[in-house]
Amino acid sequence: MTDSIVPDSEHTGFVAALPLPWRHYALLARLDRPIGWWLLFWPCTWGLFLAGATTRWAMVAWMLLGSIAMRGAGCVYNDIVDAEIDARVARTAARPIASGAVSKRAGGIWIIILAGTGLIVLLQLRWQAQIVALGSLALVAAYPFMKRIIGWPQAWLGLVFTWGAPTGWVEAGGFDTLLPLAPLYLGCWAWCMGYDTIYACQDREDDALVGIGSSALSFGRHVRAGVCGLYALALAAWAGAIWLVRPDPVALLALLPVAVHLGWQVFTLNPDDADNALRRFRANRFAGFLMAAACFVVGATV
Repeated sequence: MTDSIVPDSEHTGFVAALPLPWRHYALLARLDRPIGWWLLFWPCTWGLFLAGATTRWAMVAWMLLGSIAMRGAGCVYNDIVDAEIDARVARTAARPIASGAVSKRAGGIWIIILAGTGLIVLLQLRWQAQIVALGSLALVAAYPFMKRIIGWPQAWLGLVFTWGAPTGWVEAGGFDTLLPLAPLYLGCWAWCMGYDTIYACQDREDDALVGIGSSALSFGRHVRAGVCGLYALALAAWAGAIWLVRPDPVALLALLPVAVHLGWQVFTLNPDDADNALRRFRANRFAGFLMAAACFVVGATV
């Protein structure tokens, strides 16, 4: 990597002002890095809005809280499983568990507390959506091990991190109409795999040395082309979902801002510049908002 890696130990804002050991637990849950919960949250709104639930703002708020809590719990679990690997990677070596600042046992207790918040949110959902949400637990449990098994762990993450889309869809309408959900979820998967490939560009050298898989490594010199293909698949699948909800060419125009933004990411991406890759990755918070706006417009006019 030609440019410096931004280590996970660097933090600002309210987390930097917290006293120890609270700061360590905030860092474990990545409360200083809201991009993760936004990426988990936006697909929830896509499912809700595209299914027609465009006025359920209380549920949107609950899903945001759930995204913050469960993203935090997932990060702690991932850090417990990956402690030895994280200690050997420059960007992650100072994470609380990898550095020994927090024990794995204390991390497990923190997971229970965060998951308890998630349980409160789960109880706000209709029973069908509760079943769907709980279906993600096996995927979440397996994810940290994927980088040890396959060269494309981002493909598994795409299944995990966009589970909010089917949860939101079923919360809006139950199991009555599921056909548009298939292309919506496919698009979510491709989008997630694309942006996490960009994120993984920061760790390519360390991942190769440690011997773990990464789509940024698997794509080799074709990272930009790979991300372009994934984003193109996402847009095509989302267009299919919108068409199934509202078969009107005008409705597809709602995707234009999303397409322009994702195109900007691809054509300005420099996989060899860690800062450039990190900025493009974080820009997906705005991409998620644009997609939420598109789903809202389509869902509100059906």
